[in-house]
Amino acid sequence: MGALLALSSAVVYGVVDFAGGLLSRHVHHTAVSFLGQVGGLLLACAAALLMPADAVHGTDLLWGALSGVGSGVAMRFLNQGLSRGAMSVVVPVSAVTGVVLSVLCGVLVLGDRPGTVAWLGIVVTVPALWLVSGGRAGAGRETADGLLASVGVAVQYLALGQAGPGSGLWPVAAGRVAAVLVLLPDAVRHARRLRLPPGRCVQALLIGAGAALGLVLYLLAAQRQLLAVAVVVASLYPALPVILGLALLHERISTRQATGLLGAGVATVLLTLG
Repeated sequence: MGALLALSSAVVYGVVDFAGGLLSRHVHHTAVSFLGQVGGLLLACAAALLMPADAVHGTDLLWGALSGVGSGVAMRFLNQGLSRGAMSVVVPVSAVTGVVLSVLCGVLVLGDRPGTVAWLGIVVTVPALWLVSGGRAGAGRETADGLLASVGVAVQYLALGQAGPGSGLWPVAAGRVAAVLVLLPDAVRHARRLRLPPGRCVQALLIGAGAALGLVLYLLAAQRQLLAVAVVVASLYPALPVILGLALLHERISTRQATGLLGAGVATVLLTLG
């Protein structure tokens, strides 16, 4: 059940990334990021109110807030890198490095002990994500953006996984508050960019709400699954934008990406069995 929830989180995140990428072609990435977090905050608060919480402790909210800081940092540097037209560098660096950091922290710090089959799935996932994202390396500011984004991704997943199961979804809501605050300085600096037509504004809010839903599913998965495994399965999301691009935008797929998609499928099976 935990692996299925983590996979559902990856699917939701993949759709959100695809939609966010399309919207970013028409409006400034600051508006997509900030308004998206506002939409995520609205959904997270509504979901937290609907889902009973046995006992919400201050530490749970602090872990959620730290996760939100990670989300804000990841969004900030990922979009900065993408604004430089370096998707083939930023996406693989952030995705793969984020997985590696999360798994290492889960095993070395939190005491996770994945089984042999799960370890094999983890090992397969890293090159699979790299190939799906384009299989290219880069240098300079783009790589720095990707590395900083990956730290945010790792913090987002690891911190949220520490929230107690009795806290319900309030850690996700606390995280959205923190993410909004992290992105607020950029939003103030680019205030004119936030003046969107109503339709675009609604799209940005819905994209952020989808990202919050992905985190809700991940939190539920982390409560039922080893954190290292939940992180890796949830991090398979880069595969879906590639598939959607093929199906809806008639984009071409490279041999490397096809190999990566196959590897991601194998990794999913191994992690589910492990």
